[in-house]
Amino acid sequence: MPRLLRTAPGHPYPLGATVYPEGVHFALFTQNATAVELLLFDHFADATPANVIRLDPRVNRTFYYWHVFVFDLSPGQIYAYRVYGPYAPQEGHRFNPNKVLLDPYALEVIYGDNWSRDAAKDMADNTASALKGLVIDPSDYDWEGDTPLHRPFNRTIIYEMHVAGFTKHPSSGVEYPGTYRGLIERIPYLQQLGVTAVELLPVQQFDSQDVLDRSPTREGLGTCTSNYWGYNPIAFFAPHREYCTDLERGKPVAEFRDMVKALHRAGIEVILDVVFNHTAEGGRGGPTISFRGLENEAYYLLGQDPSEYSDYTGTGNTLNGNHSIVRRLILDALHYWTNQMHVDGFRFDLASVLSRDEWGEPMRSPPILWDIESDPHLVGAKMIAEAWDAAGLYQVGTFIGHRWAEWNGRYRDDVRRFLRGDEGAVVDFAARLTGSRDIYSAPDHALHRSINFVTAHDGFTLNDLVSYNRKHNESNREGNRDGSDYNLSCNYGKEGPTDRPAIQAIRLQQIKNAIAILFISQGTPMLLYGDEVRRTQRGNNNAYCQDNEISWFNWEDLARQKELLRFAQQMIRLNRRHPVLNLEVYPRDPAQRRSTGKEKDALPYDVHECVTFHGVKLYQPDWGYESHSIALGLSGRDVDDDMHIMINAYRKGLVFELPPRPVDSPWLRLVDTSLPSPYDIADPGQEQAVVGTTYRVQARSVAILLAHAHPQKIGSSE
Repeated sequence: MPRLLRTAPGHPYPLGATVYPEGVHFALFTQNATAVELLLFDHFADATPANVIRLDPRVNRTFYYWHVFVFDLSPGQIYAYRVYGPYAPQEGHRFNPNKVLLDPYALEVIYGDNWSRDAAKDMADNTASALKGLVIDPSDYDWEGDTPLHRPFNRTIIYEMHVAGFTKHPSSGVEYPGTYRGLIERIPYLQQLGVTAVELLPVQQFDSQDVLDRSPTREGLGTCTSNYWGYNPIAFFAPHREYCTDLERGKPVAEFRDMVKALHRAGIEVILDVVFNHTAEGGRGGPTISFRGLENEAYYLLGQDPSEYSDYTGTGNTLNGNHSIVRRLILDALHYWTNQMHVDGFRFDLASVLSRDEWGEPMRSPPILWDIESDPHLVGAKMIAEAWDAAGLYQVGTFIGHRWAEWNGRYRDDVRRFLRGDEGAVVDFAARLTGSRDIYSAPDHALHRSINFVTAHDGFTLNDLVSYNRKHNESNREGNRDGSDYNLSCNYGKEGPTDRPAIQAIRLQQIKNAIAILFISQGTPMLLYGDEVRRTQRGNNNAYCQDNEISWFNWEDLARQKELLRFAQQMIRLNRRHPVLNLEVYPRDPAQRRSTGKEKDALPYDVHECVTFHGVKLYQPDWGYESHSIALGLSGRDVDDDMHIMINAYRKGLVFELPPRPVDSPWLRLVDTSLPSPYDIADPGQEQAVVGTTYRVQARSVAILLAHAHPQKIGSSE
């Protein structure tokens, strides 16, 4: 029997469900609705609400906001909405009072096995099987003094990882595999690896069922029945429930916070991969879960035919990111994750979508991006853009703002080309090593705003990059049509695994080369989880639906690949130890510019005197089309060691001349990827002096020499 509840009119702000000592305040945006009902449930699977509070537009509506205060409610209350209005797709309206709607501001989403994506698609009532919100009091948590770490970008090393995939493999040995708690158990590994930030694939509540819509048939899907990556959000404020161990009301929020707090105690920042470009409601035939039934034409970009959705994301719909209510939603969500959940930054999936106006055209000054750039609540948070979208807009180097960092897709491609031995690659490769000044040409553009990566979740792993010539996505059950065909990979003689020692050797060496190059390049390095131990996806370059061993981190690889793991750990320590590898900007002192007097030796953009390019001959870099080698000197400028880096992507060894050094400060061999472990990288203080004026760099290898700025530093450690 319904409880007798006392209510008050409420106010249009704050949106969502807000806890007060006397009860809970609810507020919702919908412009064209004719009526709104607040539904209160005792259990998420109930077919009938325990209470229905019908909002009176004369009392409970201010402009386009519907609101009510309900006395004597408390945290843990399950709630949702019914919204009445015109069902006129040809006019952009899709109101359907038979659908129970999730509050876009819900701080926790509650559901069970009864949740049905299919039931949300038709016109029938879906009360029992709908997603519902949970009232949460964010102040009810002891942070024990925790705050975001605010580590500078130029002291940051990012580890891109999947929360569940990191510990879900049976070999993980954790008590809580595939969860926030499981990640906590493996924090010591992250510390030993040396990374300073984890970039988590989406943890905002997503619909793991939506993969079924994207597959041509359900028959034979096998394990491909979930959207594993999570790029299909449905609640931008709620942590994903399925990564929790305790599903009692309010526990998912607490477990996420426990993870953040534990990572911060270990000195590791938390960056969230956020998806503000589309939702899990998909296209015209998709389910009505929340936004579609609340105010379809406000939340989504619609086509010339308003019954159709503009799709710049490849997922069926596109959020209308520059509509005032969506801008407010995005900013409120970012405020919540930084202020209440203590995350340190955000990587924006397909961020270029947010530069499109309501007709889909790119804007020169998109309001939402400038809002994020200048918001005082967010100035301490890292902001990283994936500066492209699925409809061909590519903004790497031209993304707006003065502090946005960018995933540098040019870095990934140009490093892959050069390592593979492509011709015509050396000039672009040299630019990537030195901060991509050809792309980011503004004098005040900080070098660290280039997020450098060779691999990421989307594409081949590093092992697969050197093991496959083409993608092998057959297990996705989409006819191998999904995933990119543009991989810039090479199998070096055999497709997939092989027992041939020569192929195994070159693959391992190329992996070490890629890791070495990543951590000596100017910019912020990002390593894909498992690359340090040769995690393989068996040639699958789009494992979005593979919640199985194809995607999981196999912890047995630590023993199998311990020598590569040591190399990666040491390269990370090398990066963290040497400021010359982590410049904010190139010093501007033209009076000290080094010049050989040979204009042909210069790149077509400015680097600076602290970087000098060479070839096999000093001061004579070969920028020719057939060149496969480059050397560069990095001057420590009396605050760090000098370095001389030689990279040979040619099929034969090359002898490089070395810059002269004082007798008491010789060149020391730090890295040579052609050598077996442990000689491939020296422990600090164990570097071997180089005898002579030249160094032979073997085929397809990287050699790094250093010379101490002050002789007494020899033998010092980090």
